Amino acid sequence: MSLKLYLAGPEVFLPNARQILDAKAALARTYGFQPICPGDISIEPAPTRHGFGLKISAVDEGMMNAADGIIANLTPFRGIAADVGTAFELGYMCAQSKLVAAYTNVEENHFARTAGFYGGDVRESEDGRRRGPDGMSLEDFDMIDNLMLHGGIERRGGHIAIHAARPDALYTDLTAFEECLRWYAKRQRGDTARVVEALG
Repeated sequence: MSLKLYLAGPEVFLPNARQILDAKAALARTYGFQPICPGDISIEPAPTRHGFGLKISAVDEGMMNAADGIIANLTPFRGIAADVGTAFELGYMCAQSKLVAAYTNVEENHFARTAGFYGGDVRESEDGRRRGPDGMSLEDFDMIDNLMLHGGIERRGGHIAIHAARPDALYTDLTAFEECLRWYAKRQRGDTARVVEALG
């Protein structure tokens, strides 16, 4: 059975969003998967912007409900961390015990990026925690993003791909995305082999 994969990420905000989403979907199909992309379904207008936002939220949740798994693009977006909508979608899929994989096109881990936010002005406090000049502590767990995102994937046996993309290709480089597809393909082959062995 072909897996249905929800392709989450901030690509929907790009000026060439349709082109990138189509490229990701086409690549997923070459591996035998059915891609489910936000932005693929036309949504009926609503009388207010707020109402239209609610409709988009409902449609995206419906897409995730129909999917078997997710590939979440956690490349930092508009700051030091993953796109917040993508973070929600990853958590939503984790909560449903669905298959999870994610990637980032930035090699620096979450701690390094947060330290960069403070211009490197991070010091160890009396309690042994590293803190910025505002007194706020930093997560330092050698993870690609907040521990709940990275931990949620790893603890469920999911896959995380890390790739250092060129700065001008942070949201268009599909190297790590394809690594996630290869992981799903390998996992599916293993599942099929186990079924055949059980039936044999």
